[in-house]
Amino acid sequence: MKKLYGIHLNGLRAIEVLGRCGSLRDAAQELGVTSGAVSQQIIKAEAQLDCRLFERNPKGMVPTKIGQQVAEQLTQGFLSLAHGVALATEKRPDAITIAVPPIFAGKWLVWRLDRFNQAHPEVKVRIDASVDLVDPRMGEADACIRVGYGDWPGVLADELFPQRVFPVCAPHLAQRINGPEDLRQVPIVRDTNTMFGWDVWLKPNEMTEECLGTGPEYSDAALCLNAAIAGQGIFLAWETLAQDALAMNQLVAPFPGRFRTGISYWFVEPEDWRRSTPVAAFRSWLVDELAGGRK
Repeated sequence: MKKLYGIHLNGLRAIEVLGRCGSLRDAAQELGVTSGAVSQQIIKAEAQLDCRLFERNPKGMVPTKIGQQVAEQLTQGFLSLAHGVALATEKRPDAITIAVPPIFAGKWLVWRLDRFNQAHPEVKVRIDASVDLVDPRMGEADACIRVGYGDWPGVLADELFPQRVFPVCAPHLAQRINGPEDLRQVPIVRDTNTMFGWDVWLKPNEMTEECLGTGPEYSDAALCLNAAIAGQGIFLAWETLAQDALAMNQLVAPFPGRFRTGISYWFVEPEDWRRSTPVAAFRSWLVDELAGGRK
């Protein structure tokens, strides 16, 4: 056991997840970090263990023979840890935990959750604002709401609705805009951490990035939305993010049309997992709320 105490737990977790997922991208997504961060954790762990666990090649990181064996043993170990934690934190049968991206939780869900509580007072809902996916073996969240392509391994992903984007800006800034050509003359608020670009809106309107002006950049969509509300420029937003700001006239959509990004919202659950009555009630309510907001 003394040797174990000398190895950083994050490094062991990175080895386990990468060995199980098979790719840096999937491992990073599960751990909620960047691919580079996973790679650095692996390098540190290999140095502490004095053992090469993964081979580097153009396609990524492939476990060595001993690396695969170590990862499999670590999976069993983390499962035991998860089961121990589950015993200590056993949930009530009427309580559910839903993992939700922080931006979706803060800008949309939290403002509507009271309606679910009123409709289902017998269900206690805990919202976990995180980017982690459900792992059926780890006893974590009962379900997730996720944005992406629905191709996550080891889970069932039920599409809720496609993500659609459109430009938004403060009402006073909209007065300077008579048509798409005026985008050159106004600041553009850009999200440096987005999964899509302005081309999603520009291409259907027969425009290119060269038609856009400069403007402030932020690494968080919620900050970009607040910047647009503050009048700093035009931002390419999506429905659940901008819906309430539009309803309160903090923002306006200066152009008609909403365009799909190719990304969707998904209700994600463990594979081969029987959906509980409280989770089914939450999903049904969620579908109705999302549909109502898009009418």
